[in-house]
Amino acid sequence: MTNWNGTRTLILGAARQGIALARWLSRHGSNVTVSDSRHADAVSSARASLTDMNVTWALGGHPLELLDTTDVLCLSGGVPLTLPIVQEAIKRGIPLSNDSQIFMEVAPCKTIGITGSAGKTTTTTLVGEMAKRSAKDEGTRMKAEDSSVGKDIHPSSFITHPSVFVGGNIGDPLINYVDEMQASDLAILELSSFQLDQMTISPNIAAILNITPNHLDRHGTMEAYTQAKARILEFQSEKDTAILGRDDAGAWNLRSLAKGKLLTFSLHDLEEGLDGAYSHDGLLSLRDGFAYVPLILREKVQLRGDHNIANVLAAFTIGHAAGFKLDAMLEAVEEFRGVPHRLEFVRELNGVRWYNDSIATAPERSMAAIHAFDEPIVLMLGGRDKNLPWGELAKLIHERVDHLVVFGEAGEMIRKTVASVGGERSVDVRRAESLKEAVTLAAEVASAGDVVLLSPGGTSFDEFIDFAERGEAFRTWVLELL
Repeated sequence: MTNWNGTRTLILGAARQGIALARWLSRHGSNVTVSDSRHADAVSSARASLTDMNVTWALGGHPLELLDTTDVLCLSGGVPLTLPIVQEAIKRGIPLSNDSQIFMEVAPCKTIGITGSAGKTTTTTLVGEMAKRSAKDEGTRMKAEDSSVGKDIHPSSFITHPSVFVGGNIGDPLINYVDEMQASDLAILELSSFQLDQMTISPNIAAILNITPNHLDRHGTMEAYTQAKARILEFQSEKDTAILGRDDAGAWNLRSLAKGKLLTFSLHDLEEGLDGAYSHDGLLSLRDGFAYVPLILREKVQLRGDHNIANVLAAFTIGHAAGFKLDAMLEAVEEFRGVPHRLEFVRELNGVRWYNDSIATAPERSMAAIHAFDEPIVLMLGGRDKNLPWGELAKLIHERVDHLVVFGEAGEMIRKTVASVGGERSVDVRRAESLKEAVTLAAEVASAGDVVLLSPGGTSFDEFIDFAERGEAFRTWVLELL
């Protein structure tokens, strides 16, 4: 839809995405109702932010009668499809949508979409840095060319840099900015399986980094989860580009869905006939047909771990597909030090280095974090489980971890799993109720030369609003240690 005037829209969830969408739809003439399961006092700030908008509120639940006056049902991030009101809407044939879908329907510019079970925030952020530097270079070149036209003509005075917008599942929802976007701009979106579930439009460049067990509490099965991720490719045309991780079977098995150009990336040499970025003998390189471009030595990348090198290779491949300037991409990678809560170095105290990897909300992500270190590890695991397998992580703990501190709802389950797996190496396991107590216990057992790693493997929702709040709390408590 591009004309929302006079429509009746029901939005489930008054969080960041739902509020941004309510504001935009109201400005464009839709009669908006926001329904949230929380009561008035819990959403007071959200309501205050929309006081100047034509928005009706339905709080304390999601009564089915709301559908009687609904043309489109929009879901905020995290709202499950299993809710009775969502199932009833599907039964009645009421279309589902969300802020990213509506943004893509009206965006006047090219779009890049990035998804995956892990690494999508780091990759999206790095691609955004590449794009901004490339756009700045392009604007500078245009002005330089225009300055040679003649002394009496000064077109450079009204030429501006193309704008780059980064958002979606991270940062501000891009629906907040779509009305000011121009055709020459670029929008880069991180897209989650929750968003893709309802989407019927694909970005011009669509990247699936990997597909490993995650969010099975939401999707139920790996097949359903994979189908949600695959929707990022489903609506592309032959003019578009698909980028799939070569080293991950879940992503690479979707290559038959690519309708346009197919690119890939790998930590190893690429097979003949495949184009994209890869690593060989410590050098990251790019191949496209008969063209070969050496990019950067691995040692110059600031990020730790093979999984982050894979993210950098993905970003190079996406940037190449988008036509970014090579110098801009190289500059961005050399200066990029990651994003908060993703193997973020917090401090060194008494010879112990503390790292915040709060974004790791699946056991497989905790395994990737462990592999990023050679030092002795004090590992902090916990939070809320997502019905994911923990066995492989338990085995790795017996191989690589000296001390384990478990906390939160999943703490006891994790302790029992580690104990049941066993191993040749004994692991000291301690149990904390809260993350703050876990920080104290970790500080007690850590010795000079150790790494204390918060890489929870579970979500934050047992104690915090999201992984970012958990990471901020961890950082605060670690900095308070004496």
